[in-house]
Amino acid sequence: MKRRKAILNSLDFFIERAGKAVFVVLGVVVLNFLLIHLAPGDPASVMAGESGAGDAQFLAQLRQQFGLDEPLYVQLWLYLKGVLGFDLGFSYRNNLPVSTLILERLPATLLLTVSAFVFSLALGILLGVMAAARRGKFTDSLIMSGALLFYATPLFWVSSMSILVFSIRLDWLPPFGMETVGSGFTGAARAWDVFRHMVLPVATLGLFFTAIYTRLVRASMLEVAALDFVKTARAKGVPAGQITRRHVLRNALLPVFTFAGIQAGQILGGAVLTETVFAWPGIGRLMFDALLQRDYPVLLGVFLVTSVMVVLVNLLTDALYRFVDPRIEMKPWVRS
Repeated sequence: MKRRKAILNSLDFFIERAGKAVFVVLGVVVLNFLLIHLAPGDPASVMAGESGAGDAQFLAQLRQQFGLDEPLYVQLWLYLKGVLGFDLGFSYRNNLPVSTLILERLPATLLLTVSAFVFSLALGILLGVMAAARRGKFTDSLIMSGALLFYATPLFWVSSMSILVFSIRLDWLPPFGMETVGSGFTGAARAWDVFRHMVLPVATLGLFFTAIYTRLVRASMLEVAALDFVKTARAKGVPAGQITRRHVLRNALLPVFTFAGIQAGQILGGAVLTETVFAWPGIGRLMFDALLQRDYPVLLGVFLVTSVMVVLVNLLTDALYRFVDPRIEMKPWVRS
């Protein structure tokens, strides 16, 4: 009976969170639409300027063709109807459905961001544990100085320097793209080629977040190590390694897990700059090109997809947090 009640409470909690998530996404859709259309310039002017035909009649034809001559509230209503029907619109510049463009680029972005997330989390935890275990020693100072350096250094500078050093100077790794153009690799050879292209963008994107996790793990471990139950374990003669693994690290990872759920969504923002610098064919690069071309449907589609991904990551974090910390009991909100 108690188990059934706990399951029902968890189900009510997630249903309520999912309902709120839907309203959050709809709010983001409306806000993005209004902000983009309030920006100066429009696709018709850009395309007319590029074609060399900037007369008023041609501009009016383009605006009518793409529905830009309608009032803003009408455009918003039509866009919301399309989104609710899973229609993200049509790209002005590529002459393709926005959903097609995004689905073509999304796997590359997921490959980059998931790899960078796993890399930063694993390396950050490892370095944080090493720094906490050697508090006040040279290793601790070296790790924390490196973490501070990568946290303070701009991402675009790290990306540019890594290309200059490891690609141009040392010729160890390819500088741009996701795979060698025209190579015709298949199977394991193609996987190795993609991996070599991934090393620099994953490392440069992940090092910033590695610095955050390192500092957080170190601080959390030192805080947990000073608690009474850890002192009791030491007094009982429990080996130091077992204390670190089973008592200190397990409890120190709880705030790291919470922060990682937030950072998993933020890492998508860093992917935009990384994809641009390394010419990585993901949705970040697609969004940058659409911004320069004033391709509103593509911009809105990318914003919508990234917003949904962030919301889903946060919901997944809520779902997993109970398993990480069994002391937490998920209950539906109590209304007065």
